[in-house]
Amino acid sequence: MPELPEVETVCRTLNQLVAGKKIANVTVSLPRIIRRPDEPVEFAGALAGQTMRSVERRGKFIRIVLDDLILVSHLRMEGRYGLYQSDEPVEKHTHVIFHFTDGTELRYKDVRQFGTMDLFAPGEEWVLPPLNKLGLEPLDETFTLQALREALGKRSTKIKPLLLDQAYVVGLGNIYVDEALFQAGLHPERTADSLKAAEWDRLYNAIRDTLGRAVEAGGSSIKSYVNGQGEMGMFQHSLLAYGRGGEPCRTCGTTIEKFVLSGRGTHICPKCQPKPRGASAKIAGRQERPKGSSPKIH
Repeated sequence: MPELPEVETVCRTLNQLVAGKKIANVTVSLPRIIRRPDEPVEFAGALAGQTMRSVERRGKFIRIVLDDLILVSHLRMEGRYGLYQSDEPVEKHTHVIFHFTDGTELRYKDVRQFGTMDLFAPGEEWVLPPLNKLGLEPLDETFTLQALREALGKRSTKIKPLLLDQAYVVGLGNIYVDEALFQAGLHPERTADSLKAAEWDRLYNAIRDTLGRAVEAGGSSIKSYVNGQGEMGMFQHSLLAYGRGGEPCRTCGTTIEKFVLSGRGTHICPKCQPKPRGASAKIAGRQERPKGSSPKIH
């Protein structure tokens, strides 16, 4: 599933591609992608004549601002947007097409069919699902060390599953939590209430730094992620922990270990990230690093 850097990259790319384009009509070929309104025909009818003003991000959600509507979209596992000329062949698994008046089309393709789209009146999206219960934005000015400690510091939950919970901090998924915890020198099984002041400072800076560098690199193309122009992200080449099970740590040379924590594959350096007393996770064994390739979308 795309995480914050990938979604941010998609939003920035789409903002360049579609801002200012007017929708002539919309084609929906897979109704369950549309969650609000209930009927896809209402969705299509409401969007006809609307101009896409900007494309923004909240957590892992894409927020498209139109004349007097807000479209909230989630890519889930493999959803993709791409801009095409109207005479280009429509690829398999293309489920929603926004036909613009200039002869171009914004197409939504989703092999797994898990993506969602919700339409709101402006302002309504903040008080209703799916955006109403999201936590801190880690690249926003409101994300401070104090805010992070206030949100998480008193909880006895292990730090990795806590960081993955979008109700506390948004945008972080398995890749960037593993990377941030490695950079901070924290074992993912440490509980939040066990962290000292200096450790919170390291974690806060590691989250900001890891996500910032990943955004600049266009995200990580571990599986099938590409941006709105069909380009792969490059941050996977800078990963220090995630996907490197069985390989030497680039800091100390110790073998990176992979184990399962709360159902998620988790990567650590046992020397750089000391295991807390009482931790019982089982090592999953030597793992191959994912290659990360993707077919191109125009």
